[in-house]
Parts: sequence; structure tokens; C-alpha cells
Amino acid sequence: MAIPRGIPVPARKLTPQAVVTTALALADRHGLEALTMRGLARELGVEAMSLYHHFASKDALLDAMVDRVYAAILLPEASGQWRAELRRRSVSVRQVLHAHPWALPLMESRRAPGPANLAYHEANIACLRAAGFTPEQVAHAYAMVDAFVYGFVLQEATLPFESGDEAAAMIEQDAFGEALASYPNMVWFTQEVILVPGYSFTREFEPGLDLVLDGIQSRLSSTD
Repeated sequence: MAIPRGIPVPARKLTPQAVVTTALALADRHGLEALTMRGLARELGVEAMSLYHHFASKDALLDAMVDRVYAAILLPEASGQWRAELRRRSVSVRQVLHAHPWALPLMESRRAPGPANLAYHEANIACLRAAGFTPEQVAHAYAMVDAFVYGFVLQEATLPFESGDEAAAMIEQDAFGEALASYPNMVWFTQEVILVPGYSFTREFEPGLDLVLDGIQSRLSSTD
């Protein structure tokens, strides 16, 4: 039904959820450095001061954004087999961070973590505790798995190539390739790995994750 002339159309109600959703979209498209409260307000069609009714500061907004990222991760189940659960969860972390690449430096830095952030850490600890890990083993295993996952995602984001073809072109055409001649093991690795058709750095994630989990499993077994 058409609204009669002269009757103002009510503005869309601004909610914290809508603010976070729009902020995530902006950060995903343009990077976190492009996210400002003023720009976010323009995107939402409101005055910047309206945002401060929901978030006292940009830092509070970042807390909520990071919490939304944590909420997208598949949590490990304490009732499942710990290795399979941590593997599934780690694959999920990488997928979520690919969707929100700006979030990686913020994941463990929040001084006011939200409920999804806390639930994520609670679930990981519960999974390891249920498997019979000692307090020290829980700490070591949790730190090692996260170090691998976060580190791998960071490497993917900063490599100077995105595919095996691009890596091969860099080696064959750039000065980098000429420099390899004096390093026989680098030459061997290049020929046996990087220049083999179908190579991609991304394929190393799951085998590497399995190596980490194998190491944790062997350490746990040795103390049984």
C-alpha cells in the first residue's frame, strides 16, 4: 500500500547487529584501516553520533566485530575425538579468516572479549580436558595448534604469489630465480616442489596441521 503524501517515512531502526554487519562488510571489502565511524555512519545512512548510542568507541565496535568472527567458527565438541575435533575446528578457523582477513591481528588481542570469543576458548579447553590432557598439555597443545593455523594464514596473506603458476613465473622471470643458482637445496626444492604442475602453497595446510596433531598425539601417548 502506498504511503500518502505528507506522511514521513519512518527511518530504519538502527541496531547493534546492523552496525556490526555493515562494519564487517566494509572491513572485508576495503580493510580495517578504511573503517571509520564517520564512514560507517554514511554507509548506514545515519549521523556518526548515532553509532555511539550502541558502541561507546571504535574499540568497542572492534570487540563486537571480532566476536562475530569467532561466532562463525565451528567449535570442537568435548564429546568427540579430540584430534578430529581440533582438526575440524582448525580448518574452520582458516576458512573464516579467509573471509575476514582483517581479523587475524585482532583475534587474541581483545581486552573485553565477547560471548562468542569466550565460548570459543571454553570449547577448545573443554575438548582437550575431556581427552585427558594435563593442564600443561592443554596449554602446549592449544598454543601450538593456534600458532600453526594463524601463522599459515598469515603466510598465505603475505606471499608474493597466489598460485603455482605465479610462483613459477616469479622464479623463472624475476631476479629471484637468478639468485637461486648459488643455493643447490633451494634449486632442488624449486624443481621438485614449486615447478611441479598443480603446486600451490595452500595445499600444505592440512598435511601440516596433521603433522602438528601427530606431534601432540605422540606426546600425549608417551605420558599414558
